[in-house]
Amino acid sequence: MICTVTFNPSLDYIVSVEDFKLGLTNRTSSELMLPGGKGINVSTVLMNLGIENTALGFMAGFVGDEIVRKLEEMGVRSDFIRIPEGVSRINLKLKSIDGTEINGMGPEISAEKVQELMKKLDTLKEGDVLFLAGSIPSSMPDDMYEKIMARLDGKGVMIVVDATRDLLVNVLKYHPFLVKPNNHELGEIFGVELKNRQDVIPYGKKLQEKGARNVLISMAGEGAVLVAENGQVFEKPAPKGTLVNGVGAGDSMVAGFMAGWMEKQDHEYAFHMGISAGSASAFSENLATREEVQAVYEQVTEG
Repeated sequence: MICTVTFNPSLDYIVSVEDFKLGLTNRTSSELMLPGGKGINVSTVLMNLGIENTALGFMAGFVGDEIVRKLEEMGVRSDFIRIPEGVSRINLKLKSIDGTEINGMGPEISAEKVQELMKKLDTLKEGDVLFLAGSIPSSMPDDMYEKIMARLDGKGVMIVVDATRDLLVNVLKYHPFLVKPNNHELGEIFGVELKNRQDVIPYGKKLQEKGARNVLISMAGEGAVLVAENGQVFEKPAPKGTLVNGVGAGDSMVAGFMAGWMEKQDHEYAFHMGISAGSASAFSENLATREEVQAVYEQVTEG
């Protein structure tokens, strides 16, 4: 079983506005509405790569209904827990104005609903994969990731964590299979500035010393680095292409890496798949399709 968790999913309203002016009525020149949230992005890319998975999390109100409907339309299986009050969030993303975003709050999630999620996660067993990605809503305990990983500790579940600062550092003692900070997030953890691929390697190893098994570091236009649990280190510059939409590129990298790992259990192949999926999404209006990932993969591995 392969599951993703999105605590606070959204309906992302992505618009372009030409010549935006504050205080005046502006009209969109393009618009797109997609289910959003880091776990949902991972689920979508996994599905695009032919890997069945289930998106878990919480949903509420008419927006929650639309998130589920759109996921079904896309072929992504979901098993969200319904929150009886409030409404799932709508995030407005102004694509043409330096990636400006206005993100909603989402519903309050009670302790009882958190326990419902825990019971779903209790069914995971050895060899299953769980993705924990993104921030934790203010209505939930801020050690939620720790609680989940402590509960699953020793069951042989491969857990992937894509989170920042304390959320990430505090779960390393449970030996997540994969963590994916970017170079800025990695630098924040250790109080340093990391600009190039060689800079990040010793700090990726420090995360391993704290318990991470594999550390995948994304670096936008600089490329990516993998510090693998078998001692190997892989690094690649960013593939050539035109940045169209950076939203979800990091989530796509995580999905691509795990898709590659599940296929061949080979670190280098998984790393190349991760870079290819992340870049393919960045070069596309939407999250990457299998064909788009394959096209970038051929560029990543040529020569």
